Amino acid sequence: MAAKPENTVPRFGKDNPLTDFIYLDHSATTPTDPRVVQAMLPYWTELYGNPSSLHSAGQAAADALERAGATVAGVLNCQPSEVIFTSGGTESDNLALRGVAAALRGRGRGRHIITTAAEHHAVIDTAQALIDEGFEVTFLPVDSDGRVTAAQVAAALRDDTILVSVIYANNEVGSVNPIAEIGAVLRGRRIPFHVDAVQAPGLLSLDVQALNVDLLSLSAHKFYGPKGIGLLYARRSTPLRPEIVGGTQQAHRRAGTEPVPLIVGLAEALRLAEAERVETVARLAPLRDHLIQQVLVLIPEAALTGHRSERLPGHTSFAMLGLNGDSILLDLNEVGIGASGGSACTTGQQEPSHVLTAMGVDPDRLMGQMRFVLGKHNTPADVDRLLYHLTALVQRHRAMIPNVR
Repeated sequence: MAAKPENTVPRFGKDNPLTDFIYLDHSATTPTDPRVVQAMLPYWTELYGNPSSLHSAGQAAADALERAGATVAGVLNCQPSEVIFTSGGTESDNLALRGVAAALRGRGRGRHIITTAAEHHAVIDTAQALIDEGFEVTFLPVDSDGRVTAAQVAAALRDDTILVSVIYANNEVGSVNPIAEIGAVLRGRRIPFHVDAVQAPGLLSLDVQALNVDLLSLSAHKFYGPKGIGLLYARRSTPLRPEIVGGTQQAHRRAGTEPVPLIVGLAEALRLAEAERVETVARLAPLRDHLIQQVLVLIPEAALTGHRSERLPGHTSFAMLGLNGDSILLDLNEVGIGASGGSACTTGQQEPSHVLTAMGVDPDRLMGQMRFVLGKHNTPADVDRLLYHLTALVQRHRAMIPNVR
């Protein structure tokens, strides 16, 4: 059994209920970096103008938007005019799929879309809705690690294929897809390529030129920025019909008054994430590997889900044989450790994960899904405390189910 750490009982503070709480759910959301909060503050109370207004207050806000766009473009290696600010990753994915599909159908280019069976629901559900509207969608099968290959994508292409969408790094199991290779195949065919890169900032490269992508979705709260703001990179040559109309903002591509404080926060969070990426990866990857190795040694019921090495630096996920993952996670919360069983967007559902099902995970493990995702504030002591409690709780739950193999 894992050695007992010095502090195994959370001390919940009077003013902050999360005092000493170990947060291991960074794929769901991240705390906003204080530096990001500071960058946003003036635009709430001092520089509060509407960026569409001609007066000085409006122009100050417009200037802030211009600087934010330039910052984002610098990280993505694109033009500021190719950045569309949205309410988050879900809207960005919807705009990418529905916007391209509508634009190209109007030009008579075709109705065939390719994606994978292990996408986030923001892509899966949008693709399903497009089927109802008369499009054809091919859902590529994934391997046992949740990945697809460029060869699979190439083999699925048709003369009427108008869009391909592949997730960069899977939110549930952390596996990373070969995006640049897939993009190279599609670049030769001039087929728009969308990538849900919501999990990638601060951990993987976001250079859209090197990745060969035409559309890329991000959400600020996944990289220590504010909730309620995201973006879609759309290469200038990519046909895209707007989904929200009613104004001229963002070159008519996404109507509505721009939330300047949130956009400033996104830009600063993205800048910091990229500036600190090498250091973050170097610190998180060894912690991740240690956690995986220890869980597999200490807990016989545990099986790693996702690729062992081609995965996000802080991401670990397991499927426990014959055990209920949510029950164990609730018990972990009682001792001050926060983690999840998969996508935060589907928490509370009783059905098995569509990602694990697509990967062919043993049905006896599907309800035992647990995900522990490290962030930049986690320490080796946090990992030790998790291992101690997780091992003890699995033993306790195993004892309550005598027929667990």
